[in-house]
Amino acid sequence: AGGERVAHLMRQLASAACRCPAHSQAYSNIHREHHTCDRKTDYAFEMACSNIRYGAGVTREIGMDLQNMGARNVCLMTDRNLARLPPVVAVLDSMTTLGVKYQIFEDVRVEPTDKSFKEAIAFAKKGHFDAYVAVGGGSVIDTCKAANLYASHPDAEFLDFVNAPIGKGKPITGTLQPLIAVPTTAGTGSETTGVAIFDLEDMKAKTGIASRAIKPTLGMVDPLHTLHMPSRVAANSGFDVLCHALESFTALPYNQRSPCPPNPLNRPAYQGSNPISDVWARHALKIVAKYLKRAVRDPEDVEARSSMHLASVFAGIGFGNAGVHLCHGMSYPIAGNVKTHRAKGYNVNHPIVPHGLSVVLTSPAVFAFTASMCPERHLEAAQILGPDVTNVKKEDAGRLLADTLRMFLYDLDVEDGLSAIGYTEEDIPSLVKGTIPQERVTKLSPRAHSEEDLSDLFAASMKLY
Repeated sequence: AGGERVAHLMRQLASAACRCPAHSQAYSNIHREHHTCDRKTDYAFEMACSNIRYGAGVTREIGMDLQNMGARNVCLMTDRNLARLPPVVAVLDSMTTLGVKYQIFEDVRVEPTDKSFKEAIAFAKKGHFDAYVAVGGGSVIDTCKAANLYASHPDAEFLDFVNAPIGKGKPITGTLQPLIAVPTTAGTGSETTGVAIFDLEDMKAKTGIASRAIKPTLGMVDPLHTLHMPSRVAANSGFDVLCHALESFTALPYNQRSPCPPNPLNRPAYQGSNPISDVWARHALKIVAKYLKRAVRDPEDVEARSSMHLASVFAGIGFGNAGVHLCHGMSYPIAGNVKTHRAKGYNVNHPIVPHGLSVVLTSPAVFAFTASMCPERHLEAAQILGPDVTNVKKEDAGRLLADTLRMFLYDLDVEDGLSAIGYTEEDIPSLVKGTIPQERVTKLSPRAHSEEDLSDLFAASMKLY
C-alpha cells in the first residue's frame, strides 16, 4: 500500500511539473518517444571537432604533446615535396629534442587513391604505432587518418568503412590511436574533420570515409607553414575554403534530412545546415572575401596567409558537421577522370586537377541552380563576398551569387571552365555517372536534382567567362 501511495504521488508530481526543459523530467519524458525515430527526418544535430591549437611557431610543442600522450612509437606521414621543408623539419626537431621515437612515411600521394591509401595502411600495420603525426595538406592528413583506422582494425576489409553505396559504410566502433594533424595548406580543413577522401581508381571517381571516429585528436595550426605554399596552391586551397563555407551554409537543413537515425551512432557526420555550423560558415566567408586575393598575390603577406589558415579551420568546423553538396559531389569525377591536365604549382608526376579547382569550377552553375530553395541564404552569401544586395529580388539571388563567383575566379586567373582542363561535351555522361554514387553529399543539396539536371550543370560549367 505504501508503494502504491508513493507511485501515485510521483504521477501527480509529474503531471504538475514545470514544462521548462531545464527543469522538467516530464518534458524529457515527452521527447523520449522521438528516440525511436518513427519520423522520416532527423530532429537533432551534433557538433564534433578536433581540438585546435593555433599560433605562429606552435609546432615546436609537438614533441611535448607526444610525450604527454605517452607515445613510444610514432608514425610521421608527409609527402616527398614537404619532406625536406621547414614544416617537417620543425616537427622532427621537436620530436628528436625530446627523444620521441618515430618512423617516417613520405610516400603520400597528392590526391590519394585507394592504392596509395593501402600502401600507407600496410606501413602503419607493420609499424605497430601508438600515435600518428600528419604534416601536409589534406592528402597527407586524410591518408594518415585511413592508416590509423585500418591499423586499429586489422581484420577489416578496405571497403568496410568506405561510404555507401560504393563501400559498406560500416560504423567505426573500435578505438583509434591519437593523431596530430599539422596542416601546411589553407584549404581542406582536414585537421578538424572526420573525413578522408581518395580516388577509387576502378571507378575513376572520388569517394571516402566519413566518421567522427577518425578526426584528429589535435589540429596544430601553425600559420608560418602556409608561407611555403606556391601562389596557385594557395588559390586552389582557398577555393576549397570558399566552397566549404558556401555549401555548408546552403545545405539542406538538418531537420529536413532523412532518414532519422534509429541510433545516435548512425547519425552521419554530414548532417545538414544547422545554427552552429552557420556561424563558422559565415565567418569563413568573411575572411575569404577579405584575404584570399591578398594571400594568392603576395606569398609574403603573413596576415593574409595566416587569416586564410584560420578560415580553413572555421570552414572545416562548419562543413565537418553540416556537410557539403553539389560542388563537391560533382568535383569527384572531375578530379577522378582527369586526362592530361597538370596544374601549375604542383610538383607531381601525374595528371592532376587539384581538389579546390575541381570544386570551384562548377560553383557558379550550382548556386544559380540551388538558389530558388533558399534565396535569402544565397543573397547573404553574395553580400558577404562583396555586392550590395539591398534592391536585389529573391528570384535574382542565384544569378547574383553566380556572377559574383565568376568575377572572383576571373580576378584570380582561374581556368575558363571544364573545357580549359581537358573536358568536352562528350565527357558529360561519364561525369554524371561519377557523381551519382556521391549521395553522401549530393543528397544535402537544398534542391532535388535529376541526372538531366546534373548534365545541364556540367554543360554550364564548360566555360565560365
